[in-house]
Amino acid sequence: MLDIHPPIADDLLTLSDGALHLIASREIATGRHVFPARPAGDNRFDRVLLPRQGSLWSWTVQRFRPKSPPYAGPEAFEPYAVGYVALAGALIVEARLTGIAFEALRLDLPMQLVPLPFTLANGETRTTFAFAPLETPGHA
Repeated sequence: MLDIHPPIADDLLTLSDGALHLIASREIATGRHVFPARPAGDNRFDRVLLPRQGSLWSWTVQRFRPKSPPYAGPEAFEPYAVGYVALAGALIVEARLTGIAFEALRLDLPMQLVPLPFTLANGETRTTFAFAPLETPGHA
């Protein structure tokens, strides 16, 4: 079982069978997936858990500190990768990329959902999400 802090937002993440999942909505009439999930009272949608694995569809590297607000990260800025990960049979999710050198990023790289701690301005730690390279036998 993963030991994580409370999610950064309601109805974004959940633990199921010991694994972290993103919560999405599936439109009943069309089967179309929507992320993040629609409000719970919207009866046009069912709640679904998205696949935990996908492939890197596109990416970029954020090399300068964004404006505050909305950026709430540390003053000592370090570049980070952001990408779109295609989750088969569902949709494409934008997320932070972690656990890989920028130079190693490539299209169709197998990725997996991972928890990412985030410290709020009040010092409280919450959990958000990122994608990291899928570990396969023989690869780190």
